[in-house]
Amino acid sequence: PAPDAPSGPVAQSSVAPEQAIELLSKIGLFAALQPTYLRRIATLGLEEDYAADALIFKEGAVGDKVYLIISGAVRISRTVPGMGEEALAVLRAGNHFGEMALIDDFPRSADARAHEACRLFVIRKEDLEDLLFVDRDLAYDLLWSFVRTLSGRLRETNDKMTFMAVTSKF
Repeated sequence: PAPDAPSGPVAQSSVAPEQAIELLSKIGLFAALQPTYLRRIATLGLEEDYAADALIFKEGAVGDKVYLIISGAVRISRTVPGMGEEALAVLRAGNHFGEMALIDDFPRSADARAHEACRLFVIRKEDLEDLLFVDRDLAYDLLWSFVRTLSGRLRETNDKMTFMAVTSKF
């Protein structure tokens, strides 16, 4: 990406509650939650539009939001010294990213950039924490969803590491 690539959303707006509930129900992290919980979470989000190649967040930045992809694609990458950008994943509609920020207070572990123009449903960490503090049952169900998601990602990483070791590409 060019160093002068656009950064930040080109537009931000609220999302109709029913549209947000439908979106949340199709995203793995939230799909197992009951409709009442989805409705509560849906009221927290905003829609952000990003132009192609726009920076959504930078590695090392404070993680304060989780992102759900409504349309378009987002590239998750890291900069490798002497090599440049190394894409870790290209995520499309129905995927989410940035959820680690909801669990810990560590800085972002990678860059997120609009791989192509995209619309994102964004939930601020602070707003979700407030909701989870008030609704412990929702917090419990969402925690288990996070655990399953992160466990699945760890399993995928282990499989990739094994493949790389076996094929001597490590």
